[in-house]
Amino acid sequence: MVQKFAHRSAVLLASIAVIGIAILPTAAYAADGPIDLGTADTFAVLGGSEVTFAATGPTTVIGDVGVSPGTSVTGQENLVQTGGSVYAPPSLVDQAKSDLGTAYGVADGLSPDVIDLGDLAGQSLDPGVYEGELSLTGTLTLAGDANSYWVFQARSSLIVGSDAEVILTGGANSCNVFWQVPTSATIDGSELFVGTVMANQAITVTSGATIQGRLLALNAAVTLDNDTITRPSDCDNVSPTITSAGPTAGTAGTEYSYTVTASGTPTPTYTISGGTLPTGLGLDATSGTISGTPTTPGTYTFAVTASNGTTPDASATYTVVIAAPLIAAQPAAAEAVAAGEQLAESGSDLTLPIVLGGALLAAGAAFFFIARGARIARRR
Repeated sequence: MVQKFAHRSAVLLASIAVIGIAILPTAAYAADGPIDLGTADTFAVLGGSEVTFAATGPTTVIGDVGVSPGTSVTGQENLVQTGGSVYAPPSLVDQAKSDLGTAYGVADGLSPDVIDLGDLAGQSLDPGVYEGELSLTGTLTLAGDANSYWVFQARSSLIVGSDAEVILTGGANSCNVFWQVPTSATIDGSELFVGTVMANQAITVTSGATIQGRLLALNAAVTLDNDTITRPSDCDNVSPTITSAGPTAGTAGTEYSYTVTASGTPTPTYTISGGTLPTGLGLDATSGTISGTPTTPGTYTFAVTASNGTTPDASATYTVVIAAPLIAAQPAAAEAVAAGEQLAESGSDLTLPIVLGGALLAAGAAFFFIARGARIARRR
C-alpha cells in the first residue's frame, strides 16, 4: 500500500510541476465505470468470518444476509428481514464472496482523480475516484445523475461519525457509490450513510445507524446493533425502448390523441427531437401523449425521443397525415332540407289537400270520357 501511494503521489506531483495547476476535490471527474458485484449484488450484509446481530435492539435488513467462508450468523432473533434470506455455506453465498473479491480488486485498481483527502464533511463532490485517510463527521454531498459513479479508496480504515450524512443530488443513485477499505470500517450511528462498503477486514455498525447500501466484508465479521440497512433496489437501470406502434392519421378540426409508450427503468420522459408536430398538437413530456385539435391539413414528420438517464436514449420517427375536413352540403340541398324542416316545424298536415286534389282529377277524367261517349253515340 505504501508503494502504491508513493507511486500515485509521484505521478501527481510530476503532473502539477508540468502544467502548474492545483487539483481540487470538487473538480468534475468521471469514475472509470461501474463496479460489478455479480451475485453479491443481492446481499445487504455479507461477512467473512461471521455476522452478528447484537441484542440491544432489532436490526432491520432489506436484502440478503450471508457469511462465507465462516458459517456463523448469530443473534438472528434480533434480525427483522424483508426481501431476502439468510445464507451460509454451502450455497450461493460462496459465489457471492468470490464475486465480492473480484469487485474489491476492481475498485482498488482504479486510478484516483483526487488524493490526500481526509474528513469529507462539508464537501460537495462530483463523480470520480477519491483516495485518502477517509473519514466522515458531517454532511457529504454527491452531485451527479443516474449514470454517475463515486469510488472512495481508503488508505487504511474508514471512520463514519454519528453526525455523518451523505446526500445525493441531481438524480445520483446510491447503487453507484462504493467505499473500498483495506482494513476495517466503523459506522457510528450515522444519520444516513450511503453506498456499498467493501472492507478487507471487519465492518462494525453501532446502534441507530441508517444505511442505504451494502455492508460487505471479505475476511472478518460484520457486527450490527439496532440499525437499518436497505440494499438499493433500483440498481438495474434499463435504457428505454419505444414500444408503441406508429400514430394514426387525423382530420383538421377534429380532436386528436395518440400516446407514445416506452419501457425502461426509471420511467422515461419524452421530447420532440426533430421535425414538427401537426399544427395545433402538443406532446406531454411525462405521459408521452400527443394531443390537441389539428388546424392545418398536411403531412407532418417528426421524431420523438424517450430518455431516463440511462444511455442510450430511444428515438422513433413518425409521419402523420392530417386530412382536410369533410365537404359541407351544397347550398341548394341545404335549402331544400331547411324548407322541409320548416314545414315539419309548422305542424301543417298535407294529407287532406292531397286527397282532395286526387278526387278532382278523377272526376275530371270521368266527365271527359262520358262526354266523349255521348258524341260518338250521336254520330251513329
